[in-house]
Amino acid sequence: MGSHGGMEQALVERAGIRFQPVATGKLRGANPIKSAQTVAALAQGVRQSSALLGSFRPDVCFVTGGYVCAPVVVACSLKKVPVIIYLPDMTPGWTIEWMSKVAQRVAVSFAEVAHHFGGLAPTGKAVVTGYPVRDDLVQWAADRPGARRHLAQALERPTLAERGMPLVLVWGGSQGARVINEATWAGLAQLLPQAHVLHVVGTRDWPLYQTQAADLAAAAGEHFAGRYHPVPYLHDEMTLALAAADVSVARAGASTLGEFPVAHLPSVLVPLVGVNQSANAELLANRGGAVIVADEALKAQLPGTLQALLQDPARRFAMEDALRKLARPDAALAIASEIVALAQRTRAQGAPATEIGAAAS
Repeated sequence: MGSHGGMEQALVERAGIRFQPVATGKLRGANPIKSAQTVAALAQGVRQSSALLGSFRPDVCFVTGGYVCAPVVVACSLKKVPVIIYLPDMTPGWTIEWMSKVAQRVAVSFAEVAHHFGGLAPTGKAVVTGYPVRDDLVQWAADRPGARRHLAQALERPTLAERGMPLVLVWGGSQGARVINEATWAGLAQLLPQAHVLHVVGTRDWPLYQTQAADLAAAAGEHFAGRYHPVPYLHDEMTLALAAADVSVARAGASTLGEFPVAHLPSVLVPLVGVNQSANAELLANRGGAVIVADEALKAQLPGTLQALLQDPARRFAMEDALRKLARPDAALAIASEIVALAQRTRAQGAPATEIGAAAS
């Protein structure tokens, strides 16, 4: 279950999983007119969720946060369906804080988050599971040269497999990040003599890249064609890119907490302000696996920061080692085990025996 037309709908349907859109909206911080519209949408979402829950009677509801989860959790509370939340970030947003009041368990990536939910179970509601990553990332992370060869083949960029030249992966989410894109383009002339740059520009800024590609090529110099590899988006190839890269430049979304440690990928993190990314970046930086640069300083500092990492393999190896110590490649299994355990506890307490299902956002 998710929002109509949201990113999750395309991803879930692409995976061949049934998807049910639910009406919802952002209530906190909205103006009075917008708030009234949101309340109406939430009420509609609760009705939709209740009808769907009644149609297949799940034993457990598993949610991952976001506004669309609120009406689902309300419906579950009314129907006595136990709820387990997964919080990927280091800091809960308002919606997760509210939903945790009625949830039975909150799975978190690191123990430092548990205090938000009364501590670790059974005293509190938190259970430490780690951040789930795809199995192929775990496998390819053990073979960085092999991942790079396969990445070059998948993208049809043979020069990408060049030995002895580090690979920098730059990305800013599915739509891209304008500040990261512009800082990368400004620094190409300094970076390309030392490294290949795989740049996931994002679908929003890809037309912008296309309009200025010729100017960028002229400014970057002779290595532009062979070492700069821009793409609008990566689907399955993103796993190869994470495993193949020597350094990454990225936002500090929740996925960095799981994927970068498993891929033992040193990074320059540029946390997006106002969406709980700073705490994510600080955890990786404090553990020795990342460097933080603020948005406003990125264009000036990115080339020098990357050059310092590229020219210091010993420092990168130390960062990789620090990240390995944070890795939880079994996180998906840990979350699944908590879901099953919650279903079993509910049944043991006398709830009606039903076919196990999951209402997943």
